[in-house]
Amino acid sequence: MEARTVNNPPSAASHDETVRCVLAIELSKKSWIVAVNTPLSDKVSRHTLEACDWKGLLELIARIRTRVMALNRPVEVVSCYEAGYDGFWLHRLLETHGVCNYVIDPASVQVDRRARRVKTDKVDVGRLLRSLLAYLRGEPKVWSVVRAPSIAEEDDRRLHRERDRLINERVQHVNRIKGLLFAQGICDYEPMHRHRRARLDDLTTSDGRRLPQHLKAQISRELDRLELLLEQLKAVEAERDALLAATESPAKLASAALLLDLKGIGPEFASVLWSEGLCRSFANRRQVAAYAGLAPTPWQSGAVDHEQGVSKAGNPRLRTTMIQLAWLWLRHQPGSTLSHWFHERVERRGGLRKTMIVALARKLLVALWRYVTAGVVIQGATMKA
Repeated sequence: MEARTVNNPPSAASHDETVRCVLAIELSKKSWIVAVNTPLSDKVSRHTLEACDWKGLLELIARIRTRVMALNRPVEVVSCYEAGYDGFWLHRLLETHGVCNYVIDPASVQVDRRARRVKTDKVDVGRLLRSLLAYLRGEPKVWSVVRAPSIAEEDDRRLHRERDRLINERVQHVNRIKGLLFAQGICDYEPMHRHRRARLDDLTTSDGRRLPQHLKAQISRELDRLELLLEQLKAVEAERDALLAATESPAKLASAALLLDLKGIGPEFASVLWSEGLCRSFANRRQVAAYAGLAPTPWQSGAVDHEQGVSKAGNPRLRTTMIQLAWLWLRHQPGSTLSHWFHERVERRGGLRKTMIVALARKLLVALWRYVTAGVVIQGATMKA
């Protein structure tokens, strides 16, 4: 659940020709609850299915269609469910079987703001159904619709996400080995060194003893897992580089290749920027900043008017990458207009480098979006030789 866009609801002009059946699905690991509203009755019927019982869900939709077809008018089925653990496979399945489905951002659904509110699956599915009916009536701001990625887009982003997890595991093993040896007074051992095995055999504690047998065996097993992680990291990075070098589609050629031409952007940053954000379609720069969670959040009420900082409501991976890239941009692109803007603002305000780096990340993301979509080169940017 990462790309948030508010799609326009279906036109209400088709009501004279088609009959609309509305379904809201509450998904959980225990059961599925389906709330149904049809033109045959004003009441809302609820049906409970087993978790992941997609066959039962399709049979329920078929029964609803059969009953409503008695009106001798075309039948349109519209459904929705909240984005979460189940991902987008159900969305693709429903779309394949002729159901107009919406995947909803759970944080955008309006709830009761009292301190203690009733929350059950039946209450949640009823709220979803009412929100869907309001959305179909022409109220697009009632919630936010998640843009479901294609199978190719979802698969391309797995490489850098797997790489992030492997790096985190590598850090854990390195810290564990250093912690075990530090307890013996050894603080100069580097598990990432290529001679780590030979160095381990020669280690002695601070009081001149050899490493205990079980401790040495434990560290050896940690090194086994660490070396396996290093091999997997090399395989993932090689596959990532091959994906970036592929030019069979104009989209890849016009995005990842252009990003790699800029000095300071390597394969990892180009992969994250492309698969997490720039591969999507945005209408304007505000949508780009909002998707990354870098848009400002004003707080204005009466005489109170101040900024709360960035919203952080967008893609966290893209936001983190842009903050890191903003620091690297100052180092590798000191002559660019964006770098001059940053240093001028910091000097004028007397510090606040961490605050201004977020603003630079937002401006840089918008500039990169214009660069890969419209070919607008960033002013003063240096290209790789």
